[in-house]
This record gives sequence, structure tokens and C-alpha cells, in this order.
Amino acid sequence: MPIDIRPIAPADIPAIAALARATWLDAYAGIISRAQIDYMLAQRYDPAQLKADTENPEKWLHQAFIDGIRAGFAACEICGGEFKLDKLYIHPDMQRKGAGAALIAHVAAIARDRGYPGMILAVNKKNEQALRAYARYGFQVRDKTVTDIGNGFIMDDYIMEKHF
Repeated sequence: MPIDIRPIAPADIPAIAALARATWLDAYAGIISRAQIDYMLAQRYDPAQLKADTENPEKWLHQAFIDGIRAGFAACEICGGEFKLDKLYIHPDMQRKGAGAALIAHVAAIARDRGYPGMILAVNKKNEQALRAYARYGFQVRDKTVTDIGNGFIMDDYIMEKHF
């Protein structure tokens, strides 16, 4: 199945926010509370925040389409001198069709084009499906971190890295 990868434009923001919500509710329901899911979605997928992200020259946001259907999206950025895959979400109905692999390859190409020898990401320690997927794509656990994100919530993550 051909996968079409396109930049996220301001007109795409409502659909991206909806896709993020559907993916988060599926992936995180057994890992973090619904209150934390709602809090984090409000922080990261507020239309004004997404618009600012699309306008930031050190952030790249792309979406993948399969047969004209929006399957998922990725966001990457420069973070602390490293290239970071900050977001990778594939709609539950579109998983295991190659969109995740295509987006990871696309992000890796952006990193290589900018001279980075690899990339990092953060993933919840209890998100076993994502951990297995990232390992298949060559990521390895480098570190672990617990981050207070406010409102009594934390992110309990592994930092994973992939070298090119």
C-alpha cells in the first residue's frame, strides 16, 4: 500500500487533534488516568499550540495517508542538541499497515539531512506495544526519566535512541 507523507498545515490541525485523542485513548487507557490523558492532550494538542508548532523552524510535523485516509502523524524537533522524535501516533484502525515505519524513516531522513548521527524519543515505561515497535525499528533504551508535568501528574518514561 503506498503511503503518502505530507507536512501538517494549519488546515489539518483539527484532524490531527482528533487523531491524537483517538490514539491516546486507545494506547494510554490502561497506563495513565483519563484525567492525565485529558490534561496532556489539552497541553499538546490545543489548536494554538499545534499552529505554533507548525510555524516553528526547528520543529517538523508530518502526516501519513494510506489510500487517502489520514493514518497518523509524527513531530520532531531539536531538543538539547539532539534530534528528537517527539510524537508518533498512528490511528488504532490504521496500525500495522506501514505508516509508523514510513514516518520513522521520514523523520530519520530529516535528522540525517541536518547532520545528526541519530535520534532520540521518550516513551512511557508501561507502553509495551510502543516499546516493542521502537525496538523493531532499531531504538534502544538509553536512560529513564520521571518528569513532573504539573497538576499532580508525571511522565515516567524511557529515553530511547537510534543511531544511523
